[in-house]
Amino acid sequence: MSRVTYHFTSESVSEGHPDKVCDRISDTVVDAYLSAMPESRVACETLATTNRVVVAGEVRGPDTITPQVIEGLVREAVREIGYEQPGFHWKNLSVEVLLHAQSSDIALGVDAAGNKDEGAGDQGIMFGYACRETPELMPAPIYYAHRILKRMAEARHSGETKMLGPDAKSQVTVVYKNGKPVGVTSIVVSTQHLDAELTSHDVRAIVEPYVRESLPDGWINGTTEWHVNPTGKFVIGGPDGDAGLTGRKIIVDTYGGAAPHGGGAFSGKDPTKVDRSAAYAARYLAKNVVAAELADRCTIQLSYAIGVSKPLSIYVDLHGTGKVSEDALERVLGEVMDLSPRGIRQHLGLNKPIYARTAAYGHFGRPPEPDGGFSWEKTDLVGAIQNAL
Repeated sequence: MSRVTYHFTSESVSEGHPDKVCDRISDTVVDAYLSAMPESRVACETLATTNRVVVAGEVRGPDTITPQVIEGLVREAVREIGYEQPGFHWKNLSVEVLLHAQSSDIALGVDAAGNKDEGAGDQGIMFGYACRETPELMPAPIYYAHRILKRMAEARHSGETKMLGPDAKSQVTVVYKNGKPVGVTSIVVSTQHLDAELTSHDVRAIVEPYVRESLPDGWINGTTEWHVNPTGKFVIGGPDGDAGLTGRKIIVDTYGGAAPHGGGAFSGKDPTKVDRSAAYAARYLAKNVVAAELADRCTIQLSYAIGVSKPLSIYVDLHGTGKVSEDALERVLGEVMDLSPRGIRQHLGLNKPIYARTAAYGHFGRPPEPDGGFSWEKTDLVGAIQNAL
């Protein structure tokens, strides 16, 4: 029997966190290639440390995306995030670009040829999840951890506050009663601040209003524990304080630990890579199942083999909340959506420069955008699923 009263914690990290700086740069490279040639192939990793960024990986795309172009994109991404500190400044960075051609062996397995459809870019398992805890059908802990940092970033970028730096982390512990989130027992916020003389108490005074407006009314009370910059001073932030790498925040990117994860990162990968596109498809399907009122919670697993177009398996778990059988949904979901890599890309319109915006504050639970961004958050498959059952 599922527990109905418990505490669950999730964390988020800001766009200025060292790993998120790297995710942003890698996804900016993906967008550049897809803008120039929608069928480009990109697998881009980024390392960032004190005043240095290294971009490496495999690409197949137009020659117009030169190392000089990549360097300019790196500097612009760092500038937009807001780094202008002595140890990490967009103007003074040393940028090394080590991108090379995609392996011909990988291309042989992935490309369409003759009667062979395009295959998956790698083997692996991908999970999607949705639940009724928030209007966006996301788990409450990760959703509100993201909201806190996003609100702080908005205040920083707008000039509403000039005291905060780009690097920050949040963590919320949500209490569940009768299976529903009803409040927070603890809030953790660690944020870079630009005035070295600020104390933890001073920083709390700055960030507390943003935290309170990010959480539902009544969720904070007199017993809620606050930990704001618990170590004290946090002036040296970003890659100057801690080296960053692409793909190290996969739980932050997804469901905050509330659902399984297949282990593959998203950022830096074009949508032929099922680590990314099939995880988006699994979220899309799970969200549409819950939006169709067929369950209160839904986990979907898809599995693939490199060079093989169709998924090897589709698994559905409704966590005891389903109004239909999981077997029926497993059959139907493969009918209402083509889950081959090509089918996913075409259905969700993924061959577009829509990825840099996903690099911080979560890939899921964000509103679909007019240009195709976050298309996997649409609930336009509800009718098809209901009619197919």
